[in-house]
Amino acid sequence: MKITDTDSPALIQAASAFSALGSEQRLSVLKTVVRAGPQGITIGNLGQRSGVTGSTLTHHMKILTQAGLVEQVKDGRSIICIAAAYDKVRALSDFLLSECCADDDAIPPGTAKTQTHHG
Repeated sequence: MKITDTDSPALIQAASAFSALGSEQRLSVLKTVVRAGPQGITIGNLGQRSGVTGSTLTHHMKILTQAGLVEQVKDGRSIICIAAAYDKVRALSDFLLSECCADDDAIPPGTAKTQTHHG
């Protein structure tokens, strides 16, 4: 049974964003930017707080920016990194959960499994 169309724009976009999050360092950088809030964080402070600096930080920021998870804004001589991730991460979560339990015949359509299993 074919579950989803592998050429769908939503699937392609989600795969790109998840790929960008596929590095522990990039995930750490993104978490640091998100923690800074809507005012953002300078690239220098981002490096200090995340522990990722120099060309490695530049590389990770390029990937996060291309995936639409972070925006970089020039403010005078500073570069401010701002999380554009809030809606995108929520959309990724919704993408994953949109078909939650779809193949579980015991769950009525449109109802997510809410029971927790205790081991």
